[in-house]
Amino acid sequence: MAPEVLASIYQAIPALLSLPERQSWIDYDLEADVLYIRFQKPMPATDSRLVNDDVLLRERKGKVIGITIMHASQMGKDGKRKKAAKR
Repeated sequence: MAPEVLASIYQAIPALLSLPERQSWIDYDLEADVLYIRFQKPMPATDSRLVNDDVLLRERKGKVIGITIMHASQMGKDGKRKKAAKR
């Protein structure tokens, strides 16, 4: 594994350890640019709520069981989509 990839993973460790559950599953759909984070094994959500234009919280019985992040590659550290550079 390239040192740059490991460096990125090392930077993500504090955030990964602070997730609300001990186990999580992360999938990224490159073509759709959507990041899926699940805190429970696949289980249908009973409710979902849009946090902003790009983030959907998936819930079951009032507990967040997953997060869907659209335009994931454009997401900034502040949770907002980065503005496209002007040409």
